[in-house]
Amino acid sequence: MAAQEVMPEPGMGPNYSNSFQRFQLYENRANFFMIGTNNDQSSYKILTIDRLKPSELDIREDPNTYNEVEYNELIEKIKEESDPNGGFNFVTDFYGIIGFIKFLGPYYMLLITERDQIGDIFGHVVYKPAKTKKFVVPSTSYNFSDTKYEDRYMRLFSMIDVTKDFYFSYTYNVMRSLQKNLLGTLLDENVYDSMFVWNDYLTQHLRGRAKSGIWTVPLVYGFFKQEKYSACGNNFVLTLIGRRSRYFAGTRYLRRGVNMTGRVANDVETEQIVAEDVPNPTRISSILQHRGSIPLFWSQETNLFNPKPDIILGKNMGYEATLLHFKHLEKRYGTPIIILNLIKQKKEKRPRESLLRREFVKAIENINNQLPPKNQLQYLHWDVHMKPRSSPAVEVLVRLARIAEDALKRTGYFYSRVPSADGPDPLPCWSAYLKKHISDENNNSDHTNGDNTDDTETLGEGSQCTSSSSDTSAVGATEEIEILNPESPMFQKGILRTNCIDCLDRTNVAQYAFGLVALWHQLHALGLVNDRYIDLDYPVARDLMRLYEIMGDTLARQYGGSDAHNKIFSERRGHTKFLIRTHEFFRTIQRHYSNALMDANKQAAINLFLGYFEPQPGKPAIWEIRFNKPPPEDDQVLSRTTSSYMRRALSDGSIIVKNHSNSCPMGQGGASSSSTWSCVCTPSEPQKHFVSDNELATENEEYEESNFFDTSILYGQLPPMSSPIIYSPTVNTPTRSTGDVNDVASIGEASISESGESGDDVYRGKKLIKAPGFSDKFRYWVDHDELLGFY
Repeated sequence: MAAQEVMPEPGMGPNYSNSFQRFQLYENRANFFMIGTNNDQSSYKILTIDRLKPSELDIREDPNTYNEVEYNELIEKIKEESDPNGGFNFVTDFYGIIGFIKFLGPYYMLLITERDQIGDIFGHVVYKPAKTKKFVVPSTSYNFSDTKYEDRYMRLFSMIDVTKDFYFSYTYNVMRSLQKNLLGTLLDENVYDSMFVWNDYLTQHLRGRAKSGIWTVPLVYGFFKQEKYSACGNNFVLTLIGRRSRYFAGTRYLRRGVNMTGRVANDVETEQIVAEDVPNPTRISSILQHRGSIPLFWSQETNLFNPKPDIILGKNMGYEATLLHFKHLEKRYGTPIIILNLIKQKKEKRPRESLLRREFVKAIENINNQLPPKNQLQYLHWDVHMKPRSSPAVEVLVRLARIAEDALKRTGYFYSRVPSADGPDPLPCWSAYLKKHISDENNNSDHTNGDNTDDTETLGEGSQCTSSSSDTSAVGATEEIEILNPESPMFQKGILRTNCIDCLDRTNVAQYAFGLVALWHQLHALGLVNDRYIDLDYPVARDLMRLYEIMGDTLARQYGGSDAHNKIFSERRGHTKFLIRTHEFFRTIQRHYSNALMDANKQAAINLFLGYFEPQPGKPAIWEIRFNKPPPEDDQVLSRTTSSYMRRALSDGSIIVKNHSNSCPMGQGGASSSSTWSCVCTPSEPQKHFVSDNELATENEEYEESNFFDTSILYGQLPPMSSPIIYSPTVNTPTRSTGDVNDVASIGEASISESGESGDDVYRGKKLIKAPGFSDKFRYWVDHDELLGFY
């Protein structure tokens, strides 16, 4: 069965009332027996898997729940019946079923045999799989001729290591945001959201037969880290979560842009949860933001000898897939949808990013012409590379903070003062409180849920926790900072969507800036700080930067094959320009060779894990097809008839389209209603959109950079205090580093490198940095040439 995008089904959610978290596996020759019990071992359930059917998966769940006495009696009966079948043998303890997989031979069962706690969300523990084990289901021998293929499929499948970057919870829906969990049906079981559940396909068969929902654990892929920090002497817990969508999932050059169902590559939802560091917090807050590939049909050829391959635009006639993508976002987050597009604007020797930028501008204008004003996309196109080369990179952070402040005022964030809960699980109590509040608001006013933007107040001038660098007479000190009324619940409505070319490096810096601005608002709402500004030198600002840097590296390794380019973060730590450039260079090389040499197998492994390719006897193997195309739709399996010559993947719109005829319908303005994917572009009919001379001539054409933000703020000289929420004494005021790698960027030290005061060391008329042992050409490249990678 192919992986499908399905509506939530009953029995798919965690059982909050009686959580089963410990399991044991027994076997005889005829069956596997799985026994699950709750924490106090007062309830038991049994699942039986038939082992005598070599090519079928026959699962039966006992509908009864047993107490300890009844359970012991049942086990004794099973033991007696098992004597003729080789006895009743204990196999292993385990903590949940990952799922079942079949290639060309038997079914395999995947279990979590060890787990590590990585955090908890208001008493609900979050785990990561620490160790897994697979078992062949049938006890009878399975005779088939493709044993080499079977072994190769297993090696390929095992490339997805569920002990890295996967996490789960038995009692909390980690695949959903805090706001959605509290406003949803927490006590109902109909809450299984499969968009971020990567083992959805592996568990479909089991969930269709075991209605209790206790046996599987929904595995979310991405990032989860929880830390305790202090601000102004008050302790708080910050949880940073990254949820990677399983739709259109894959690797950097094999998943680009959007597919025909509006799903984008590298789609990650980021949530930042903040609460008091006390056993029963009374104030909670969270904020969501989103990253995802530019929602157009586009691709890049993987080339071992070209680290910057050309960008190939597909036919985006009507921008239907782009519109569908934003409809998905609106359904998930509401409006406004704010687009922060960070790809290059400046002239390139060979147009690459600027092509996408121009096409994205046209797509947004086209979509906005179809929407009522209140639902139109709000956009800002800003090239972070446009800053002067001599200016410190921290200026980018300050400018991004201005954007973040504006976006946060438009979307809001989730906050609530919640009642104290009597039991160990406060979420049902909090959920009931919030739902009652919304009901009362609806009865007393015509305001929509969460639209509290009229309830504002200005932060007080008095500050009980101030920084020595604060200056109330500085520029911006008289600006009013509006926050939603902290005495009443507030809800996020809308989303900030950030992208660069890969949605890894520049995007992560922008997400940190947004997270930092949001954090200060969250801490104010929780009553933990009184400062009017957050100083970029505050320990909490540097702690958050480190956390976002770790997340950025994790997400970059998953999609791009290397850590993220963290030029701005490195400068903030005081690293020299030479060290930063050298470090970035080697990360670029690592990412390039990972993409060129490893991504094909990684993409094949992802397609197997997610069910986007199902091996069949007598059909081409996934490595024979090689190109590892994305599935035509979320509910379709890859075409088995696809030619083997394809070596790379375009977005769906440029490769496979629905059509009744044998001719390729690319560019005909939409797909037919046929459910058969019958057209694959051939070498003689390449459906690429090559850039014409006329298009190149319009590279510098004028267009509106933003329809909601004053872009003049993003250019020119910055005053010392240039953000209504962020204060940075290092901007335009160089200081000397203490030498600690955790220090803020040493602008004075960077200035020495830039000045290149090194005696007579001059190359091409420019002074060189001090770097004994390195050639003049290399030192010139480090200080004056553009790096291969991006930040």
